[in-house]
Amino acid sequence: MRRRTRLLAVAAGLAAATAAALPNATAAAPRTYSADRLAAVSTAVEKANVGGTAWYVDQAADRVVVTADSTVSIAGLGRIKRAAGTDAGAVRIQRAAGVFKPLLASGDAIYGGGYRCSLGFNVVSGSTYYFLTAGHCGNVANAWYTNSGQSTLIGATAGSSFPGNDYALVRYDNASLSHPGGFSAADAYVGEPVKRTGSTTGTHGGTVTALNVTVRYSGGGTVRGMIQTNVCAEPGDSGGALYDGNKALGITSGGSGNCTVGGTTFYQPVPEALAKYKVNVY
Repeated sequence: MRRRTRLLAVAAGLAAATAAALPNATAAAPRTYSADRLAAVSTAVEKANVGGTAWYVDQAADRVVVTADSTVSIAGLGRIKRAAGTDAGAVRIQRAAGVFKPLLASGDAIYGGGYRCSLGFNVVSGSTYYFLTAGHCGNVANAWYTNSGQSTLIGATAGSSFPGNDYALVRYDNASLSHPGGFSAADAYVGEPVKRTGSTTGTHGGTVTALNVTVRYSGGGTVRGMIQTNVCAEPGDSGGALYDGNKALGITSGGSGNCTVGGTTFYQPVPEALAKYKVNVY
């Protein structure tokens, strides 16, 4: 009798353990979201108005991916989740070291208004030559020079857009300056190997990690439709070229980190700037 009792107890224990090991049939499956709901969540993230964040809709993962820099507090992350309301589960938050900011600096390369930026791509309309740079650079100077003493003129800022976008157009008014080409405009794709060249750090490489990203920089300024990469950059690299071989992809906008530890950086797509100013890369 005792042996039978022990066998029944063992059997009951095995049954319980087996049941515990099986998937819980009553557990809720991960929620899925329609494209409209994800778009609404993306809008809610923007309305949360948390500086130092970047976000995009990842349709494949069925989530809105939010990258938060080091300035974003737990309270700030909570504000984002609350803004998403009942769709908060659609928000996936990840961290980036450093601070998201436009990479503007005083120093070297193209100079204007007491700042240093970088030349992006040379472009042309008819017989008039220009170059593209960042809009937050174009906003601070009416004219650009080749040297910090601002004695050798390149030309005037012909157009600038920031925030919202981040592109500017500068006209070559100095006929003695060359303006070589060798590029054609193209759209970037996720996973694409790319290089970035800027006046502070030279040339560095990496990959495209996301498209159509919205960035709210710490200190103000929101830009939309950005290319996100893991290529490093530093202040003064703003306006520099992002490219893949001879494909002109983007204009350096901003980011976090540096070229010692790495970082996350954002780029204004070139085709949009070309369409705005009715110019062509060559």
